[in-house]
Amino acid sequence: MDIDFVITWVDMNDLKWQKEFAAYSGKIDNSKNEVTEARFRDHGLLKYWFRGVEKFAPWVRKIHFVTCGQKPEWLDTSNSKINLVNHKDYIPCEFLPVFNSSLIEIYLHRIPGIAEHFVYFNDDFFLINHTPQERFFVDGVATDIAAFRSNLGFSLWSKCLKNNIRLINRHFDKKEVFERDREKWLNPLYGKKARLNYLLLPYRKFITLRTPHNAQPYTKTLFNEVWGEVGKELTEMSSNRFRSRKDYTQELFRTWQICTGNFVPYNTYADTKMFPLLIRSRQAVKAIQNQSYKLVCINDNEHIRNFNQVIENVKNSFESILPEKSGFEL
Repeated sequence: MDIDFVITWVDMNDLKWQKEFAAYSGKIDNSKNEVTEARFRDHGLLKYWFRGVEKFAPWVRKIHFVTCGQKPEWLDTSNSKINLVNHKDYIPCEFLPVFNSSLIEIYLHRIPGIAEHFVYFNDDFFLINHTPQERFFVDGVATDIAAFRSNLGFSLWSKCLKNNIRLINRHFDKKEVFERDREKWLNPLYGKKARLNYLLLPYRKFITLRTPHNAQPYTKTLFNEVWGEVGKELTEMSSNRFRSRKDYTQELFRTWQICTGNFVPYNTYADTKMFPLLIRSRQAVKAIQNQSYKLVCINDNEHIRNFNQVIENVKNSFESILPEKSGFEL
């Protein structure tokens, strides 16, 4: 089975990008979630993403490297597995330029040449141990965890997740879904992560699902189905060049995939971990060095103290497990 990877990246030091960014936003503002420095800066760790793919998932068919026309100077674009994708190649031109990652993500199925089965990565998601195809797809069906979580937050992201769930409840009946796929929602593989599933059995509505912040498997068929049902809403949000409280996110597609029953139960938390560098940089370094998981997220924050030193420590941990240049580097 052909499986592609998709990764999005931006270089905020690029002068052309800075000019376009300034024309629409004014400036980087760390008091506003949608335009913080952490949302756009490059950590200098991208080469370890490519090294990890080559070493730990050599089976990948194609890597679609999505940017606004940028590329790292060290990237060997002659590698047959790399497909450079410009936003204008798949996002309608009336919505460009775009600085909203949620918007960049909802059009992924339109990337020219993308396989039916693909895995989406942010540029802070890394493979650090051997990862078979079956980690993402079993017999062509995506693996995932169907587990509720409380969403009482008031952040921009929490608001967007609530927007997703409103659409989900409009198109799916929770009672019908649970009757059809009870063994998938109440699967023992999830352990304590699915406690709310049992507690909320009498409740008639879906709430936000747990969102393992890491690489996510999708199909083009799924994206086309969601667009066929809620294309009006997705098109309306496409005018938001920056993140907005009115956005929908890729979690809409993930939750839709789960609600259709088109997934294989898998406790993704068993081999996936997110490390917020603001509070868990030491744990991140240790996990990478020990290869404690298959996938890790090295989550940035604009308020990290000693940022350069923290990133240097993380870089050294990657170097300890991935010291050799990959075939994606010049």
